[in-house]
Amino acid sequence: MTDQGYRTFLTTILITLLLISSRTSAADKNIEFQRDIAPILQKHCLGCHQDRIRQGGLALHSEVEMYKGGESGEIIDPGDPDSSYLMDLITPHDGAAEMPQDAAPLTEDEVQAFRLWIKQGAHWPDHLVLKPPVLWSLKSLQRPQVPAIAQPSSEFPIRNPIDAFVAARHQSAKVQPAPQASKQTLIRRLYLDLTGLLPSPEEVAVFVADEDPAAYEKLVDKLLASPHFGERWGRFWLDLARYADSDGYLGDSIRPHAWVYREWVIQAINDDLPFDQFSIEQLAGDLLEKPTDTQLIATGFHRNTLSNTEAGVDLELYRTKELVDRVNTTGMIWLGFTLGCAECHDHKHDPISQKEFYQFYSFFNNADDSSVKVSRDWDKAEYQSKQKLWQPAYDKVLDSLHEFEKPDLTAEQKAEITTILDKYRKSSDLKKITSYYQTKQPGWDKLYTQLEKLLKTRPSPPSIRAPTFKERTKDRRDTFVHVRGIYNQHGEQVNPGTPAVLPEFYSGEPLTNRLDLAHWLFQENNPLTPRVAVNRIWQHLFARGLVATPNDFGTKGEPPTHPLLLDWLAAEYKSQNWSRKAMIRLIVMSSTYRMSSAANSRQMAHDVNNQLLWRQNSYRVEAEIVRDIHLTASGLLDRTIGRRGIRPPLPAFVTDVGRSVKWPATEGSARYRRGMYIVFKRTVPYPMLMTFDAPDATVSCSRRERSNTPLQALTLLNGPMFFESAQALGKLMWEQHQDNLPAATEEMFLRCFSRPPAPREQEYLNAAYADLLYLAENNQPKTQPAEPAQLTAMIQLARIIMNLDEFITRD
Repeated sequence: MTDQGYRTFLTTILITLLLISSRTSAADKNIEFQRDIAPILQKHCLGCHQDRIRQGGLALHSEVEMYKGGESGEIIDPGDPDSSYLMDLITPHDGAAEMPQDAAPLTEDEVQAFRLWIKQGAHWPDHLVLKPPVLWSLKSLQRPQVPAIAQPSSEFPIRNPIDAFVAARHQSAKVQPAPQASKQTLIRRLYLDLTGLLPSPEEVAVFVADEDPAAYEKLVDKLLASPHFGERWGRFWLDLARYADSDGYLGDSIRPHAWVYREWVIQAINDDLPFDQFSIEQLAGDLLEKPTDTQLIATGFHRNTLSNTEAGVDLELYRTKELVDRVNTTGMIWLGFTLGCAECHDHKHDPISQKEFYQFYSFFNNADDSSVKVSRDWDKAEYQSKQKLWQPAYDKVLDSLHEFEKPDLTAEQKAEITTILDKYRKSSDLKKITSYYQTKQPGWDKLYTQLEKLLKTRPSPPSIRAPTFKERTKDRRDTFVHVRGIYNQHGEQVNPGTPAVLPEFYSGEPLTNRLDLAHWLFQENNPLTPRVAVNRIWQHLFARGLVATPNDFGTKGEPPTHPLLLDWLAAEYKSQNWSRKAMIRLIVMSSTYRMSSAANSRQMAHDVNNQLLWRQNSYRVEAEIVRDIHLTASGLLDRTIGRRGIRPPLPAFVTDVGRSVKWPATEGSARYRRGMYIVFKRTVPYPMLMTFDAPDATVSCSRRERSNTPLQALTLLNGPMFFESAQALGKLMWEQHQDNLPAATEEMFLRCFSRPPAPREQEYLNAAYADLLYLAENNQPKTQPAEPAQLTAMIQLARIIMNLDEFITRD
């Protein structure tokens, strides 16, 4: 044997002896339940198998319950691990194990610990009852101490406590933050984030030239006070509220006055209605003492559910579906919990039982759809304007009726006819006149036809019935657990209640209605509501929340990247009287918000998702804002706030796909209103919005997806409204600058990007314009009057600029 072979032989012998030794020592190890087994049970098992939630009928929180086993029988055979069903469940096969469900299997050491414990008799200390671990989101909310940063980065000044928390993470991870963004980037970022619109070139110039240290702060305050702030942040809330203008399902009837709720949301946010009051009015405005019409309108939040109006449907089934949606939506928006997972059985992952789901359901089970009549000055003015245009033609036809009067009519008969005619000016009942004329006077039929046509075009007087939700005072419904989620298979009867894992109602009394529920959500010791709410505000300003799963703060959701910062913000939100504007102001004033979004500003390959917040995030703006910024840059935007929805033109092949899909295109400047006002018909949503990932409004949406598809580029290039915007911008630049191409391109860049073109970009633009001008001069159509070639080239240049990725990107 060679020396090398001899050394290999000895190495093999030593490894074998070590393995035998380790196995022998493991086999001889004395297993202590509280040290070796209890932590594994608490970490991996008690979430689903405990006193409150017993999946498969199995509980593992006490010795007695463990030995009872579950629906599949006993799971422990003391002294014989090979005969114990528990070992079959937790032992991985081909890298997977039956338990724990939907999670990584136990490690080899953990499985071995269970094997030895069973082999040694599966002893459980007397009277020991294990408690499941407290989920991070359910822990009591305490305001953390703000970290002291001894040597902050010169590029990352500590402007407020937010920066201190973020800087502490930077230093612990040895991360160098990105530099602060330029003033041009910051003004565009603020406008997009706070109003969803673009700053004008003049506003950019003033801000960039302003040397006042408070210039940024003044800009923030100006935008928070803008009436367009309510539109921007109202759209976020409408996503959560699953707002749409139609019922859904096959019938999908239009809800003519759903917009009143949207208008309420915009106004409430502009008024900075504290988030607790904002929520309470929506959840239970009808139960407030002497509720105002405005508070009743707020309950339209509940009326955004899908509603099946088809003939012959099971009304109780679909009423139940609406209630389930209200439970799911309320749980997701204010608690960040997926309550809907407990509709048919106990929640698989979170401490929510099926009984608790129906206790929550009970809050909504004794309220019905209602409405309240409201009026708007602009609606009255519109009616009076239309009536003024219509009335003369109608009066002319009525006056012609006198030609049919017989000369031998008595004064009494003439007076009667005059009385009828006077009444008819305010009535649509033709029979009152036809009884006198139709069979007696020649020519009446022609006049009668004219009257019918006019009456069909008669303006309708204002009548707005805002959808509301109203608690019934009699014929109260009982609530039962639905066995397996089947609405007509009743189980145990339940009363209104909240999940036991959360604090009880502060009064100590049982909760009885939605108003109690709303107050419970905002009571001092509820840790979820402020965490969930402030996380969403952060998400809208950074594209990603501190918790990346804003609708799931449960065991399957992502843990917070900055838990101390999240809790500090949640506590601060409450101390600021739930002021949305104060919280947004705090965040946007921070250095964290003001950082550059350039991913190449630092070499950070190990944090490509920016979880450490070492830079800002760059992302495409939402579908409605894509439309809004095109209209803003081109000067076409109609800035009217609120009111009824609009219907931009649609090709016939879109409206022909469904039955009764009527889409009368909006005329005039109103067609250029903001994207949030486009009528959203659930079965035929506006195609451009869906192309850019607008939610379908069937369920609450807490975070929009962002895709990147060729269809988006084609829509921006060929969509009628986008072409009109480029056409308007190009024409405006040609009229203002004529042959001064540098001035025209600079203004277009300032309008679109809030910055002038770089020298290299100007070279490309000059070359593109020369090519476009040549094509325009040599390809003018022969069949119509030619527009100036310079105008054609400028319009095409505007199309190029507005189709750059930077235009629809928020940096």
